[in-house]
Amino acid sequence: MTIRVAHIGTGNVGRLALSQLITDPRFELTGVCVSTPAKVGKDAGELAGLDIATGVAAVNDLDALLTTQPDCAVYCAMGDNRPAEAIADCTRILAAGINIVGSSPGILQFPWQLMPEKYISRLEDTARQGNSSLFITGVDPGFANDLIPFALASTCQNVEQVRCMEIADYATYDGATVMFDVMGFGKPLDELPILLQPGVLSIAWGTAIRQLAAGLGIEIDEITENYEREPAREAFDIAAGHVPKGSVAAIRFEITGMVDDRPAIVIEHVTRLRDDLRPDWARPAQPGGSYRVEITGEPSYAVDICPTSKKGDHNHAAIVGAAGRIVNAIPAVVAAAPGIRTTLDLPLITGPRWNKF
Repeated sequence: MTIRVAHIGTGNVGRLALSQLITDPRFELTGVCVSTPAKVGKDAGELAGLDIATGVAAVNDLDALLTTQPDCAVYCAMGDNRPAEAIADCTRILAAGINIVGSSPGILQFPWQLMPEKYISRLEDTARQGNSSLFITGVDPGFANDLIPFALASTCQNVEQVRCMEIADYATYDGATVMFDVMGFGKPLDELPILLQPGVLSIAWGTAIRQLAAGLGIEIDEITENYEREPAREAFDIAAGHVPKGSVAAIRFEITGMVDDRPAIVIEHVTRLRDDLRPDWARPAQPGGSYRVEITGEPSYAVDICPTSKKGDHNHAAIVGAAGRIVNAIPAVVAAAPGIRTTLDLPLITGPRWNKF
C-alpha cells in the first residue's frame, strides 16, 4: 500500500527528496508547496529536475497543501534563518494529523535540554492530539553523528570519547543563504554570522551531542564551543557567489560535551573554500570532503565516510544522503507512536527498493 506524501521546500535537499518521492513506488505525491513565486504552478517533476510530468502543480499555501490529506509531509523548507516559522509550520502540520519527516528545524532532531520544555510539551501535546509524529534528520547534524557512531559504539566494551568530524570543501555548494548569511563566508572577519553568534553552535550541534549522550547513558555537564576563521588571500568565485580578498574563506569549529571536565563527545567541522587554505587543519580522506567518526574505547575506531555520486561531487553526494535518510524514514515514522521521534526511537531503517542493474 502506497503512502500519501506532501512535500514542502525544493531547495538543495528538498529537490532531491522530491525526486525520490516521485520515482519511489512506495509513495504517492499529493502536493508540493514552495516559497519562491517563480516556482508556483510548476509541475513537481520539473521542480525535481526529472523528465516526468506528475500532474502535481506547486502551490505556495501550506493550508492548501494540507487539504490533499497526505499521511506524511516531507518538510525541507529553510529553517536555519527562520526557526520560529519552521516550528510553527510543523505545529500546524502535526495538528492536522499529518506525520512529518524533514531536514528542518534542526533543533527538533533532539530538543531536550536545548529548547525550553514548555515549547517541547506544546509540540508533543499537539502531536498526541493529532496522532502524528515528527522526525528531523540530515547528514551532519544527522546520521553521521548519531546512526553511525551508535552502530560502532554498539560493538564496544567501553567508550571514553566520541568525535564526529566533517572535513569538506564547500566551494561547489550553491546555497547562498547558508554559505553567506548563516556561515559567514565572503564576509569581513569582524562580522559575526548567524552560526557564530554566542550559543548558536551549541544549539545547532547540541542536538547531536545530547542524543549521543542519551544513547550512551551519560550526563553532559556542559557544552562548550570554539571557532577560528581564515581570510581569503585573494578574491575568487564559488558556486554560491563571490569571495572578496580578506573575507572569510575557511572555518574550523568544535562543539564539545564535557563530562567531569573531560571532552566526552566532540563535533568538529573543518570547512574550506579552497584546498590550499589552512593545511594544518584536518584533511579529508578523499579529495573534496569526507566525514570521520572516531571512538576512543575498547576497541577504538577511526572510520572515514567518503560520499560519492554518479551525478555530482562530494557536496552533492552528502545532500543526496541527507535526502535519502529523510525519505526512507517515512514508513517508520508513519508507523511510530505520536510525538517527537529520534534515531533512538525508530527501528533500523534499511533503505529503498533494490536497484536492479
